[in-house]
Amino acid sequence: MSKISKLRSVLKSLKRVVIAYSGGLDSTFLLKAAVDALGRRNVLAVTARSETYPASEYKEAVAIVRRIGARHITIGTRELELKNFRFNPVNRCYYCKKELFGKLDEIRVKHKMAHTLDGTNYDDLKDIRYGRKAALELGVKSPLLEAKMTKADIRDLSKMLKLPTWDKPSSACLASRFPFGEAITAKDLKKVGAAEAYLRKLGLKQVRVRIHGSIARLELLQDDLGKALRSRGRIISKLRNLGFVYVTLDLAGYRTGSMHET
Repeated sequence: MSKISKLRSVLKSLKRVVIAYSGGLDSTFLLKAAVDALGRRNVLAVTARSETYPASEYKEAVAIVRRIGARHITIGTRELELKNFRFNPVNRCYYCKKELFGKLDEIRVKHKMAHTLDGTNYDDLKDIRYGRKAALELGVKSPLLEAKMTKADIRDLSKMLKLPTWDKPSSACLASRFPFGEAITAKDLKKVGAAEAYLRKLGLKQVRVRIHGSIARLELLQDDLGKALRSRGRIISKLRNLGFVYVTLDLAGYRTGSMHET
């Protein structure tokens, strides 16, 4: 059985589903596949808004879900009110996802859906993902993982389906920019989000602005390092205006989970 056939089979077995929808590559593909397999009335996309989720990402998510034609609701989450999240332990994502999936489960019951789904894919097993524990505890299903779909599979199929996210860079919540053990604040989340939005406007594709107190450590794709250096004056000026004192370029470049290196 092909992976796409396996995915369709898994989705059909779930019948009526709520999908944790961020507007990223994985959740967009999952939403499209679910609507195609189950029909519009049996799928409900839910997007959570908070200080950790950039406004630009939310706007894109809304536009995409309308294009797919899926039902969609937005909820608010208050991660910064959770002590175990705000103080930023290594397993921070566990507490964030537990709150999120708890709210999605309430929505699932209210709308008489059978299951809650997330966009975890087969490649995600390679990374440290504390949120996965929360998903398993709350019975969240991961159809892309069950179908053993990799990130490359999802990009290829998304391109074939003409989904606008097929070449979208990987994203993560803004809390991942903070060193573990350093408190996360709404002010610093806003500062990091604004810095990354500016760098993307300069044409830098994959961007992470890691915050270390007054230092902004920029992680970029290797091919974009030269472009960043050519724009160094503008970048320094903008990030200092946002409140950073020092602006550094990480020569190791972009990589996921760099805060785990310590």
